[in-house]
Amino acid sequence: MSFDIPDNLYYTESHEWVDPETGKIGLTDFAQDELGDIVFVEFPGVGDHLETDSELGVVESIKAVSDVYSPVSGAVTDVNETLEGEPELLNEDPYGDGWLVELDLDSTDEVEALLTPDEYETHL
Repeated sequence: MSFDIPDNLYYTESHEWVDPETGKIGLTDFAQDELGDIVFVEFPGVGDHLETDSELGVVESIKAVSDVYSPVSGAVTDVNETLEGEPELLNEDPYGDGWLVELDLDSTDEVEALLTPDEYETHL
């Protein structure tokens, strides 16, 4: 099976993505497919500071409850509150309307330690 892996994002082995231009973070197409129908999302608070690999939130699906980890460190500037009422957007549009949080990144250097699209595809 082939999964969508946008070229402008960076990825983690635990299937999160980050857009270094906007600071948005979300779950990959592979992750949402593995989880199945997502029914609940829990976020950090705006203003919270996340460290790399710290828990960013929780995603609950019909199959499992999964922790989501921050691929980079930074201050939370926005959360996708739309997902509170429409968690299925994570399944339908994981790289668009299904983003989770937006950070003001502490350093873009951390992004370089993440997987490139080609490396992520090989990881899958």
